[in-house]
Amino acid sequence: MPTDVTARPPVRERGATTIADRVVAKVSARAAREALGSLPEGGHRPHASVAVHRGAARISISLDLGYPADIGRRCAAVRARVRGRVEELVGMEVHEVAVHVERLHSPRTAPAARKGRLA
Repeated sequence: MPTDVTARPPVRERGATTIADRVVAKVSARAAREALGSLPEGGHRPHASVAVHRGAARISISLDLGYPADIGRRCAAVRARVRGRVEELVGMEVHEVAVHVERLHSPRTAPAARKGRLA
């Protein structure tokens, strides 16, 4: 049995750890929450769905945003944070992060505002 480290097969050929899609989705949703900082009043937590093929992920994030806001900048921040955290924590390449804004929440349309309690 060879003891020389250079005689060992490359890491990719020695075995593999499989990460479940749902784990990648949870990491992705958490990263999206981190990127947003806080949820708009009445907003829902980001939701992620993931497709993994040949060790690379395609991620779709659905979220609510406060309005007015720079929507493009906020979505870019979410994409960057999700890609970075998945690559860092899961060790998986990310080919795509699609961000879907489901709703925009204005302080004027928040539940308190609708009841006449706008601050």
